[in-house]
Amino acid sequence: MTDSAAQELDERCFLSAQSMPNLKVSEHFQVLKLLGEGSYGKVMLAVHRKRGTPMALKFFPRQSTSLTSFLREYNLSLSYCTHPSLTRALGIFFSTPTYYVFAQQAGLYGDLYDVIVSEVGVDEECVQRVMSQLSGAVTHLHSLGFVHRDIKPENIFLCDSSCRWVKLGDFGLSRAIGSTVRAVWYDSPFCTPEVEPAKEAQTEREWDGTEEEMEEIWITVEPCIDSWALGVLVYCLLTGCFPWEQSTHDDRGYRRYKEWFDSEVEKEEKMRHCEWRGEEERDCYTIMKENQRNNPPPSQFEGLSPLAMTLLKELLHPEPKHRGSPEEILSYLGGPWLTETEVEENRKADEAEKEARKMREEGGVEEELAREGKGER
Repeated sequence: MTDSAAQELDERCFLSAQSMPNLKVSEHFQVLKLLGEGSYGKVMLAVHRKRGTPMALKFFPRQSTSLTSFLREYNLSLSYCTHPSLTRALGIFFSTPTYYVFAQQAGLYGDLYDVIVSEVGVDEECVQRVMSQLSGAVTHLHSLGFVHRDIKPENIFLCDSSCRWVKLGDFGLSRAIGSTVRAVWYDSPFCTPEVEPAKEAQTEREWDGTEEEMEEIWITVEPCIDSWALGVLVYCLLTGCFPWEQSTHDDRGYRRYKEWFDSEVEKEEKMRHCEWRGEEERDCYTIMKENQRNNPPPSQFEGLSPLAMTLLKELLHPEPKHRGSPEEILSYLGGPWLTETEVEENRKADEAEKEARKMREEGGVEEELAREGKGER
């Protein structure tokens, strides 16, 4: 699957390179406004002059962008982003004297970063709505043999103001599963802990003050990279903060999490084999709550329910081979992710149980009266 996916993408890039036209933007598009910009280039909202359809034009400076990387992102977005929550290219690509350009679906309501309130987050129902969509989108991408490798709020675009439809975009770093890439450390909580050796090598080079080339560190592209990013995203959406600045042992926030995680391993062993259904679910959840009381998570996780903490421990497993898959997020939907929600739902459940018990008792009385009536006849 992996080799064939990479080979097929390479073939698409080769074919498209033979047919890429040179166009003048103003002759074919009415450019309306800037949607975003970054190290890759810029994205402009535009309307196709003949079709009258709105679209996003993504501009890549030719001076800093290889044709290969441009065509890889374009063809991956065009041919593999067939899930409704993946941003898809529209089949329009061309070059100008200074840019490579392709058209894609436009997120007219900004990106997810715009709606996250600092130190507050977003509504819990909205969080689960977003994560449900992203779970499906990323799982779909993985099933086709690719890993996104750059999931973050700025790359999740909104199709409405309530996050009822979001789209993951920006596939510039996406690579085929099983391929090898140079380990690059970057200062972000989304960076996985397995590339910490790259930071250590970089620090060592800076301390030595030498420009000599050091041996490169290579890693294999695996789906667990995206799982880590989704875990950080869940935390960010629920709290409006990041759980740590860097996922390294010299970061206090991450170190506290790692120490707590290690202490939980033995306790979670008996939960790991539980299935989240019926009676077993209640038993597992009871164990979760007891563990959280006996060994409270670090202070940055205060306010998150045992259910949310269990999900985060799946996605934010320090060992990549044991990290949960994006699809597992679906198993945690519908339950409380915040402590205050859990308390409220327990109250409603108690009231519903009392009402059901009352109805059963009244039903029993009615059945007894009905039997007595039959006996008199």
